Amino acid sequence: MDFLPDHIDAYAEGHSRPENDVLADLNRETWQKVLMPRMLSGPIQGAMLEMFSRMVRPTCVLEIGTYTGYAALCLARGLAPGGKLHTVDINDELAPMVKKYIERAGLQDVVLPHFMDASAFIVTLDEPLDLVFIDADKENYQRYLDLVWPKLRPGGWVIADNVLWSGKVTEDAHQDTETVALRQYNEKVHASGHFHVLLPVRDGLMVVQKPIHM
Repeated sequence: MDFLPDHIDAYAEGHSRPENDVLADLNRETWQKVLMPRMLSGPIQGAMLEMFSRMVRPTCVLEIGTYTGYAALCLARGLAPGGKLHTVDINDELAPMVKKYIERAGLQDVVLPHFMDASAFIVTLDEPLDLVFIDADKENYQRYLDLVWPKLRPGGWVIADNVLWSGKVTEDAHQDTETVALRQYNEKVHASGHFHVLLPVRDGLMVVQKPIHM
């Protein structure tokens, strides 16, 4: 998942915004207690998500795929005053941990967790979205993009995680369902004609902007 040599990755982390105490504790507890802890965004990607959010200054953010809530806390740090972040995940087993760290961060009135099917939740949203972060079941990335796009304000952004999939998207030998789905998502965005860039950060972030003038 990490493509940089360890010493370069460590140097970059050492010269980027450090985790605060809440993020550091959430990082540690995730690795101690939760299956597949590498799904956690971590310090560098978390700082980049916070940076995106600070640049956009969103009023409404949607995160699809909460996991333990690390990325949600990072994205929330760039919200405009009065802004809010919806994060949705079908796995309610992690709800107590997610809510605990939202409260520890003092963001219980800002970060709103929902534990249900993401597609069903998106349909209920009736407010314009400024920023969407997709980090859930890979087979449904295209579906999520199609669902959020009409709700995304002109000039809004969609960021999708894991689009390099440990490099497997570059190798035709890998034809498993998730790899194929991610290739198709990347091709869909690339063919859209919208401004986009695939950032080789950690496991890859595909960033696409909805046109300002439609």
